[in-house]
Amino acid sequence: MKSQRSGPLAEAVLPVTDGWRLLFVPSRVRQLAFGFGASTVVPAVVAAPLLVGVLLGAVISGSSVAWGILWVFLALTVVAMILLIVTTVCVTVSTTVRWVEFRPRGNPAQVVIARFLRSSTMATADLQRVVVIERLSLGQRKSIKVVLHTRGETVECEPAAFAPLARVDAQALTSWLTEQLGRAPQVEVERRTEVKRDFVRPDEWWTPSHTAELWRVPVSEVDGIAARRRVESYGYTPRAAAMYSPGRSVTVYDPGRAYEVAEELRAERAARQAADSSTAPRPAEGDATDSR
Repeated sequence: MKSQRSGPLAEAVLPVTDGWRLLFVPSRVRQLAFGFGASTVVPAVVAAPLLVGVLLGAVISGSSVAWGILWVFLALTVVAMILLIVTTVCVTVSTTVRWVEFRPRGNPAQVVIARFLRSSTMATADLQRVVVIERLSLGQRKSIKVVLHTRGETVECEPAAFAPLARVDAQALTSWLTEQLGRAPQVEVERRTEVKRDFVRPDEWWTPSHTAELWRVPVSEVDGIAARRRVESYGYTPRAAAMYSPGRSVTVYDPGRAYEVAEELRAERAARQAADSSTAPRPAEGDATDSR
């Protein structure tokens, strides 16, 4: 068995005395601080426009009623912040997995799952399936998590945004888990990819120029390729042009399928280049000329 890895996997997989540790949350303090910040920012951003409006009304009118309403809104905002902070901390402490250890090294018989304030140990024999789930949007990683399926529960382990595990290649992580659990025939390790397809139309759909750049074809060929490859399109009149050019319409294309077509075209071009290079005539040995 290989003892270590290079790159982000080496930072996410740590050797410990009794085995290997897969680290999801490197710092408890940093994770709590991140949750605390999000809990205070969201209510403040939502309430800010309303508070500013009430404050201006109170200043202009000078009414005691308006000032009373302002203080009520401020109190409600503070209460919302406190409730959201308490909820976030409770959920983080009770559900977030900090790390998972496989013990002993080489032939793990136990799996230790550590949360913020407690840890639990189970036999590897109770582990039935491990799934590495990678969420993608247009080929870009959005998140990754490891799901442990046991006989009695499902444990979801998702790395913090700042954790090295968040940058680890999904296939490399799957291979490492397969190495660790290879001696346990009842444990199935698999990799699953979830691709985002619910793009908002037309705001997130792609224009012909954007699609042509991705497909590496002229803009004039985009519509024909989209029709042949079954890429859904949508025609609409932009708001900016509705008043001055009501007859002007814009066609946009579904990004999910358009990205798949880009991969198909790239693979077809590579196959053609490989075929051309293999069938190109090579000069015979007798055709070589003496350059002297």
